[in-house]
Amino acid sequence: MTTLTIDISYGMFSDEGNMAVHGIVIAAKSQNLSWEQTFKALRELADSNPDSFGEAMDTMVRECVYDAIGAEFQYHLPAGGPARVHRGRSGEPA
Repeated sequence: MTTLTIDISYGMFSDEGNMAVHGIVIAAKSQNLSWEQTFKALRELADSNPDSFGEAMDTMVRECVYDAIGAEFQYHLPAGGPARVHRGRSGEPA
């Protein structure tokens, strides 16, 4: 019999921490949460028990979660690109 094992790691210091973060990832993906909503859940986890889950706000953990949920950079330009303001010699918009 072959046993399949999967190493679930988000950079937490314990298996319990990695499983807690994995729960957030599963919820974020299944509920189509935004990065902001997922970040809030990580913050709540870290604050709920700083001794056990405080590292949930570490950069490495956040980056792992960001990638795991498939978040995308959320900077949006207006249609047609950034606005360009042409200025006259006085510096006032033309």
